[in-house]
Amino acid sequence: MNSRLTRRALALGPGALLLAPAAGLAAARLGDDGLYVQDWYEESFLDLSEDFAAATAAEKRFALQWSQRGCPLCKRLHTEYFADPAIETYVRDHFSVVHLDIFGAREVTVFGGATLSEKALAGQYAVRATPTFQFFGARDGKVFEVARLPGLLPKPEFLAMFRYVEAGAYESVGFEAWLAAQKAP
Repeated sequence: MNSRLTRRALALGPGALLLAPAAGLAAARLGDDGLYVQDWYEESFLDLSEDFAAATAAEKRFALQWSQRGCPLCKRLHTEYFADPAIETYVRDHFSVVHLDIFGAREVTVFGGATLSEKALAGQYAVRATPTFQFFGARDGKVFEVARLPGLLPKPEFLAMFRYVEAGAYESVGFEAWLAAQKAP
């Protein structure tokens, strides 16, 4: 069971653990802002450098997941894809995900220290579709985008993108070539 869920359950009292979802099962919920989220997404202060450093310290890859209110593919991501234990467990175990709203007004401190609204940041990153995952890595002290997943691929390819990033394969080959090599006998 994730530690955040455990802390919440303990704060509610001893009987609350009986009501907690089983470990490894996605707990998608529709937030007050109209966006679907996972209970294992990072609770961020929206300082991307801090979030990246925390992910690195936890030996996880860092990703931004962009959504928008009313997005049918976002709903499908959270209620179907992350309801699949193979996908949810892999992503949760290997990635630190910060969730942003493509039209949001929350202030985000970006890599380098500037502060932008979510909407302005989405524009700067040219995020135009939801859901979109942006994956980040670092080299020579600079954080940069290493891969992007706009929209939803079929489940096997969706999971493969996360495996591709987690393996660091983007350093030597594009996703399509890597995926073809994975499927070759």
